Amino acid sequence: MTQVEIRDASEDDLPAVLRILAESGIDGGESFTQEEAREHFARIRRRPGFRLLVAEVDGEIAGTYVLQIMEKLGKRGTPAGVVEDVAVLPSRQGQGIGRAMMEHAQDACRRAGCYKLALSSNLRREDAHRFYDSLGFERHGFSFVTRF
Repeated sequence: MTQVEIRDASEDDLPAVLRILAESGIDGGESFTQEEAREHFARIRRRPGFRLLVAEVDGEIAGTYVLQIMEKLGKRGTPAGVVEDVAVLPSRQGQGIGRAMMEHAQDACRRAGCYKLALSSNLRREDAHRFYDSLGFERHGFSFVTRF
């Protein structure tokens, strides 16, 4: 299996993150410019419990995801984790990078005392669904969205 290092992204990682999001189709063709990405990243870093992470393999940033651990009043204040924008370079898929990222997210949530880690996936992304099934995620409820 490929040796994968998962770490918090730095501003220097933003070009690679934008490339991964674009090549994987996660950004829907609406990428930030480098300057916009730097401004947005600065806002992300100020949000408690909100992290942009990267997966590095052989000196190359090959994957990225967002993890948010939320404090709440429900469930007696037990935190919950949410994963978004999971993406691996298409040329690097199938090498265990996505698995390493999701295991990292699960470990972070366990350490934070979360009662769950949730994610959503577009209905058309059947390969992604099989991937999440293989990691032990359960299909639960429905995901609803309102677009603005």
